[in-house]
Amino acid sequence: MGRSPEELATGEWAVLAALAEGPTHGFAVARLLAREGDAGQIWTVKRALVYHSIDNLIELGLAERTGAEPSESGPRRTMLRATSRGKRRVTRWLDQPVDHLRDGRSLLMLKLLFLSRRGADPTRLLEAQRAEFERMAGHFEAGTTEGEGFTPTLALWRLENARAGIRFVDRLLAR
Repeated sequence: MGRSPEELATGEWAVLAALAEGPTHGFAVARLLAREGDAGQIWTVKRALVYHSIDNLIELGLAERTGAEPSESGPRRTMLRATSRGKRRVTRWLDQPVDHLRDGRSLLMLKLLFLSRRGADPTRLLEAQRAEFERMAGHFEAGTTEGEGFTPTLALWRLENARAGIRFVDRLLAR
């Protein structure tokens, strides 16, 4: 039994979101996700893992090969794109807030980047994310006075990060 398309790793989401932008080839996706690429500044994926992710996405029915085109610097390049199912899944993913504070730095930033690249309004995601950060802050607030030892210290750290996330989202919404 294989994986569900809902269980994609962060790098696979980034590859699928890139393929959902339109027909491209693996090398272009690898450049986007390289350290100096737009998405690579947020989440870096080595070229070999980009191609492995592409194979996984094809196997899951979220991407497909569409032919080949000549390359100026080497062999013909296999053209790829997200399937209709893959595009729908990316669109839903882009609207879902992250549910772990630690994912604000990676998944939330990737979602905002790919929404920007689409020319899409991020308001829906940002409003949902603000509500999620508020929920987290409430949970962590209670933890700052409960427990013993290091537990309140950790809760305070998480609370302050949730508050920073709320301020960040508020600033984006105010633009």
